[in-house]
Amino acid sequence: MKINGLRWWVIALIALATIINYIDRQALSVLWPDIVEDLFPDKDALERKQIYANISIVFVFAYAFGQAIFGKIFDWVGTRIGFVLSIGVWSLATVAHAFAQGVLSFSFFRAILGIAEAGNWPGAAKGNAEWFPTKERALAQGIFNSGAAIGGIVAIPLIALLTIYFSWQMVFVVVGLAGFLWLVPWLILVKAPPGSHPWITAEEREYILTGQRASSQQTDANGGDDEYNPSTAELLGRKQSWGVIIASAAIDPIWWLFVFWIPIYLNEVYAMDVKSIGIYGWVPYVGAMFGAWFGGLLAQNRLKAGWSTDKTRKLTITLGCLIMLPALLAMANPGAPVIAVLIMAVILFGFQTAIGNVQTLPSDLLGKKAVGTLSGFSGMAAKLGAVGLTSLVPYLTADGNYTPAFVIGASLAIIAMAAIWVLIPKIEPLKKPD
Repeated sequence: MKINGLRWWVIALIALATIINYIDRQALSVLWPDIVEDLFPDKDALERKQIYANISIVFVFAYAFGQAIFGKIFDWVGTRIGFVLSIGVWSLATVAHAFAQGVLSFSFFRAILGIAEAGNWPGAAKGNAEWFPTKERALAQGIFNSGAAIGGIVAIPLIALLTIYFSWQMVFVVVGLAGFLWLVPWLILVKAPPGSHPWITAEEREYILTGQRASSQQTDANGGDDEYNPSTAELLGRKQSWGVIIASAAIDPIWWLFVFWIPIYLNEVYAMDVKSIGIYGWVPYVGAMFGAWFGGLLAQNRLKAGWSTDKTRKLTITLGCLIMLPALLAMANPGAPVIAVLIMAVILFGFQTAIGNVQTLPSDLLGKKAVGTLSGFSGMAAKLGAVGLTSLVPYLTADGNYTPAFVIGASLAIIAMAAIWVLIPKIEPLKKPD
């Protein structure tokens, strides 16, 4: 049996995993108004916000180190088994949230969830590098990243709807079971990499493998196409690696600012309950979804038009950051809740325009055996940056004013742009040092 366009089925499954990933992680923030009334009824508003921030920080710390851990795991065991380990454990951890009784148990289950969910990103980067030619990687990454946005769109109203029929404990069980169902088509469809997959057509195999060699051959006058797969120490000794790591550490906290705090922001600033949050809270993720598609399609269009990888990536990343800047500053005084969530949608559109191309940089720079490692380190740095901003939010917003947090977000967008332009003079496959 042969399947035409098998690579698109693979990236669609990874995008679906990402949708499930975001439903699982968003459950806590959407359910928090109900959880806090049940488990922490005697705490005041600031104490409740601090409890939520502390539990979220535990998640992001675990997520940060999970990126590095799973980056290595995916390089060791491959994409197929790596995703089985990642999504299997995170689904089990989601179900376990139903048994949490306080800060300690919530933190423990969030830590397991964070470590396991982190595998989705280096796994997707590695899957992208394996299954797509260079010119299609930004589009594939955009499709994958749109899964995060779609997950955000679906999660908030879905979880709010489920609270009508189930307790908050049972909602965690229901959303956790979805991940186990995903494993079935994944194990059936993704039997092997494209070079040896029994269901891939000969034409698609040749298209993928030839397209992966092309960028190396463009920069090698002698026609050599050996991939550069440095050791960890050598990888961290290259300034280009640090360009990816710093850009990720700067830009990613902007996303997490909204992932963690949209429901809390709407509850605090506009006095919304869980059902009202379900009506408004999904809107910003529509912008994220379109941004993921736009960033991928723009990069693909420019590469097909003959632009270099360097020019294409830098243009798209810079454009995304420039879209975010004025919108972040506009959040200082958004007015009505409809305007606030629409401005958030613009911010997340810009973020997703940029981030898909930031996340393709490891596969632009390194061979497939090192992509997961650099993706893991950059992902870890990104989440540590998110920890820093998340830990500051309760103090920055103690008076209900979120402006300082949004100003910091604007500053981080500038740092991300600078890291790409300064530390990666030319985005192209790296070569072994002489």
